[in-house]
Amino acid sequence: MCGRYVSVAADSDLMLEFEVQEPPDDDLAPSWNVAPTDPVRIVVQRRPRPASEADPDGAQARAVRQLQTARWGLVPSWSRDRRGGARMINARIETVTQKSAFKAAAAKRRCLVPALGYYEWQKNGAAKIPHFLHDPDGHLLAMAGLYEFWRDASLADDDPDRWLVTCTIITQEATDLLGEIHDRNPVIVPPHRRAEWLDCSSEDLAVAERLLAELPPARLEPYIVSAAVGNVKNNGPQLIEPVASATQPTLEL
Repeated sequence: MCGRYVSVAADSDLMLEFEVQEPPDDDLAPSWNVAPTDPVRIVVQRRPRPASEADPDGAQARAVRQLQTARWGLVPSWSRDRRGGARMINARIETVTQKSAFKAAAAKRRCLVPALGYYEWQKNGAAKIPHFLHDPDGHLLAMAGLYEFWRDASLADDDPDRWLVTCTIITQEATDLLGEIHDRNPVIVPPHRRAEWLDCSSEDLAVAERLLAELPPARLEPYIVSAAVGNVKNNGPQLIEPVASATQPTLEL
């Protein structure tokens, strides 16, 4: 699975890397220890909002890439409340197009979740050793994700918080060295497939199934980091500094 990751790139760098045309309308601090339910940046491709309800040209505008903020942990549109989102930070590639919580988003609301890398814990007896997994060349990862809109019926129509945007990260079975650390890893979308992944204009679930089947295995490099990453209160670049395995204090989880 993917339960913690690093998101520290500046918005300007994300816009350049992912060819985003529409910037976010809020500020989001960088985080070296992103945890479930935290606000995160996602890249989506949507039509711009019309200037007004009487602006038909705006409503028909061509979809553009946008950098938005979403809460990590998907809440389906039909959910009665938002509490279940913390349990849906990941969606399995094997069932994402079948489960009711994800299949509508897989067809209509695919996104990219940028990350410098992510953390995973390798079992070592009763303890678990944290690793940081990243691109071998230092490039940003584009994790395959889905996003969803949930309407809070308890809030008024003019309340700016009435709509909650949430997201999930798709995972697949890990292979080779990654599989020795943990049996799952995020699905990584390579640069030449990002446009296809973000294009949901067909709203066809079969397109999502085809794309997921064609994406190559993740190519990531791991190394051991401090057990301090296990505490969500810890944050800072020291969390991704490598430590020697012989001196690594293990963390009981």
